[in-house]
Amino acid sequence: MRIQCFLQNLLIFLSIYFHSGASSSPSKTLLQPSDAAALLAFKSKADLNNKLGFSPKTSFAFCKWNGVQCTDSRAVRVIIEGMKLGGTFAPNSLSSLAELRVLSLQNNSLTGPIPDLAGLVNLKSLFLSHNYFSGFIPPSISTLHRLKTLDLSYNMFNGAVPVFLNNLERLYYLRLDYNRFNGSVPPLNQSTLQIFNVSHNDLNGAIPVTPTLSRFKASSFSLNPRLCGEIIHTECRPIIPFFGSNPSPQPAAAALSQTAQYHGDGVALAQQNKDTQKRKKTAFIIGFSSGIFILLMSSICLIFTVKKLRQASKIEGSKSMGLDSSVTGNVEAVIRIEEENNELEEKVKRVQQGMQMQMVRKSGSLSFCAGESQVYSMDQLMTASAQLLGRGSMGTTYKAVLDSHLIVTVKRLDAGRLRGASQEVFEGHMESVGGLRHPNLVPLRAYFQGKEERLLVYDYQPNGSLSSLIHGSKSSRAKPLHWTSCLKIAEDVAQGLSYIHQAWRLVHGNLKSSNVLLGTDFEACLTDYCLIALASPAMEDDPDSTSYKAPELRKFNHREATSKSDVYSFGVLLLELLSGKHPSQHPYLTPDDMTKWMKSSRDEDGQEDNRMEMLLDVAMACSVTSPEQRPTMWEVLKMIQEIKEAVIVEDNEFDPSSGTS
Repeated sequence: MRIQCFLQNLLIFLSIYFHSGASSSPSKTLLQPSDAAALLAFKSKADLNNKLGFSPKTSFAFCKWNGVQCTDSRAVRVIIEGMKLGGTFAPNSLSSLAELRVLSLQNNSLTGPIPDLAGLVNLKSLFLSHNYFSGFIPPSISTLHRLKTLDLSYNMFNGAVPVFLNNLERLYYLRLDYNRFNGSVPPLNQSTLQIFNVSHNDLNGAIPVTPTLSRFKASSFSLNPRLCGEIIHTECRPIIPFFGSNPSPQPAAAALSQTAQYHGDGVALAQQNKDTQKRKKTAFIIGFSSGIFILLMSSICLIFTVKKLRQASKIEGSKSMGLDSSVTGNVEAVIRIEEENNELEEKVKRVQQGMQMQMVRKSGSLSFCAGESQVYSMDQLMTASAQLLGRGSMGTTYKAVLDSHLIVTVKRLDAGRLRGASQEVFEGHMESVGGLRHPNLVPLRAYFQGKEERLLVYDYQPNGSLSSLIHGSKSSRAKPLHWTSCLKIAEDVAQGLSYIHQAWRLVHGNLKSSNVLLGTDFEACLTDYCLIALASPAMEDDPDSTSYKAPELRKFNHREATSKSDVYSFGVLLLELLSGKHPSQHPYLTPDDMTKWMKSSRDEDGQEDNRMEMLLDVAMACSVTSPEQRPTMWEVLKMIQEIKEAVIVEDNEFDPSSGTS
């Protein structure tokens, strides 16, 4: 009997020993079940498609799970990369692994915020790049004092880059690029930091000149158009607008009294009489070529330098009886250069005058789109009174009042955004876009193409943008639109997008609330459509556009926009309509929680809540992560029209005057 008991106990011992690994302590395996539980808790929320082989049945051997490495039966490395995980990083899961040194979840499709990681007291490396994480960097990161590597790149994080990152005194590697961070760059000053990148965000202001940040090249800060400072060689000053001397939008009354004139270097002339305008219009219509301009400026700078040297030499001569021969030789050389540059300056002026005449002959005139009558000329457009309306991802937009009192919108395309578009490609594309005619598209009437200038002329829409309607002005805060207005606007936008996708096989590519204008009857009309096809592949995002961009475009920056990425942008726009909040303020929530959040931002009765939820369902269907799971724009339009029809029937049923019971 004693032998039988002994053999049973021996078998139990050997089973535990071999399942946990020969080098592991059986007592520690029995005493530390929390690591296996933490991994299973992570899988339950992150592994929705059951890609991981973690199972409660094999939890006694969790150290043998794929991606898990242990020391003394404690998980010290969890490396789960490229496994197509599509859920969330659950709180109180992996953050319970107190002995963890390395955590890598990169190249998956995880969404939502990062949970509190304060429990990872021994963590040295955290890789979460190439996912869809959102929200802020949690303050618990600052408590991970052993952390050396932090990679959060290629995600959807927003908010400020926290100053508390300075608390990570051992930090060697920090990548935050390709996210939605805003605000300023914190004054990081860890002597250990060797790899750093915050490019492709929405950061702004002057970069602090710290010994640490000064070590990095401008590329570490690129694609943040509002950053400036010594490190990136960009002066911190406002940009002078092309149309109008005031950089901020002016009231219409002021615009009518101000005459501005196009010219190549982007400066608007002060008011002058018509004769002066006609004399000088030629000189500024296209502008000097950049090479001659730089050469001319260099010559001027050299002349001033020579004058200073001459003055210095005279002062030195008055102090002594003679000049050192080397100094005399240097000054004579500079004077000789000055005389040569005076000659060069005269040549430049002659070339410049010849170029002006040549460019005027070659600049041509406005090209009116198919079927459009030429109701105004380039001369009239150039001398129009103008008001700056705004700057976007493709250029700057102005309201122009012609002599005939006709009002048009002129978009001056940014040449830097069109590097890949030749003159032939531009002309062919604009002919196609100019042929689009739909009640919910702002019609493109004409375009102009010079050597260094490209202008688009649209109908002027008098009631502003949808963005202004939703969010109000700086001085007044708008309330969320009534759901009937949301339904009407959603249908208008869907009509316009569906027309572009179906009839012409094109894509909008830059849908956002500021690119939806309100017509004379407050119909919603799309603008800036189909221009993304002309953009340079390396074009940085306009900060206002980032929140509308589909995840697949954010993850693979050079991927072209598609009809499904337009559908995603429409879903984001619809959420903006319903909530009254900018997309950057939208939290990552489940559909049920999103409904509660949406209701908390509105003041509707029960019936209106139900109708709003129908539109919310459409928005959520459009904004799913996977492009394949999104409906087509035509299907979206049908959903909205079905909601509209259902509401009409419902209203008739409850309206006594309708005659229905």
